Amino acid sequence: MIYLDNAATTYPKPDVVWETVDWVQRNIPFNAGRGGYAMAAKASQIIEDTRTAMAQFVDVPDADRVVFTPSATYAANAVILGLNWDGPKNVYLTPFAHNAVARPLHRMCVKTGSREHWIPFMPETHAWDAAATQRMFLTAPPDYVFLDHVSNVTGTVLPVEKIAAMAKSFGAVVVVDGSQSLGLLDISLRDTAIDFLLFAGHKSLYGSWGVGGWIRSGNVALKPMLAGGTGSDSLQLAMSERQPMGFEPGSHNVIAIASLGASLGWLKETGIHTIAGHERALLQQMKDGLQREGIVLYTPDAEIQQAGILSFNIHGYEPDEVGVILDGDYGIAVRTGYHCAPYIHDFLGTRETLGTVRASLSYFSTERDVDALVWAVAELEKEGAER
Repeated sequence: MIYLDNAATTYPKPDVVWETVDWVQRNIPFNAGRGGYAMAAKASQIIEDTRTAMAQFVDVPDADRVVFTPSATYAANAVILGLNWDGPKNVYLTPFAHNAVARPLHRMCVKTGSREHWIPFMPETHAWDAAATQRMFLTAPPDYVFLDHVSNVTGTVLPVEKIAAMAKSFGAVVVVDGSQSLGLLDISLRDTAIDFLLFAGHKSLYGSWGVGGWIRSGNVALKPMLAGGTGSDSLQLAMSERQPMGFEPGSHNVIAIASLGASLGWLKETGIHTIAGHERALLQQMKDGLQREGIVLYTPDAEIQQAGILSFNIHGYEPDEVGVILDGDYGIAVRTGYHCAPYIHDFLGTRETLGTVRASLSYFSTERDVDALVWAVAELEKEGAER
């Protein structure tokens, strides 16, 4: 199989990740923080070591600012529901928003009478319209601003620091979805207007399934979304609001967290600039190869940074049809459809085309993988022209 669905989850993983998962599964399948015996303490140490590694990775001074959850979707819900919804709010998001953020936000806006606003971007270039945003903020001052660092559909890299700084000047709480960016782009939260950064361990961080979370860089307090056992203060029925303890109820997925610790070490050793450079070269190869009359590419302007994600459509085919043919006839795995991103298809004009075909790269993708996709799509484009 030629795997080009890395925006969903990176595959393969670094060998050290697989080896760590196997070793921890076999040797430390114990509840962290729930026993006084040595192996339970070892499980707790794995979690805290990974927490420290993640804090260092994004340049925050306190490891307790890192909270582990089962996924980025869980983390997005925990942050959104944990904010103060004491009345109607002005909520801003982008047309690139993933449903992990868009759906819980929509639910809370309906529940509280809050109003959703869309930060303006230019469809032709994907450039942020700063002047129009400033006018919107002056008219309806933002309370909560949710930004996607990298679009999971087009790979567009958003200027989150600039938008966050503008939003913070109005006193807004800023949440950034780093599911597609953390592990690929430089992110420092030491001096930033970002309050919360969401992450997914199994994407560009190259960990296994079962771990995501958020990192708090500001001083905004959250209310715990869930209640349950934390392994401490067990006679107290009120859930602690201290981070991370009050936000990690239940048994930790020590295996997944250990995989993240291993992948963070691999990322540091390999270098995220090396990984990003490899993806950029393959992305350009893919874009050049797919520049054909019967193929529509959905890309940002050349001056705007793009991660290794490319959406396209072929005249004469629906996206799902392309995906089935690429898999069945060519052994190429891509993603098709709307990609859990509801607003971007109005932005791109792809609602009526039933979405897009998405090919996404990783450090382990090769030139041969891209050549195979380009060749297969060229054949389909020729056949589509004859339909």
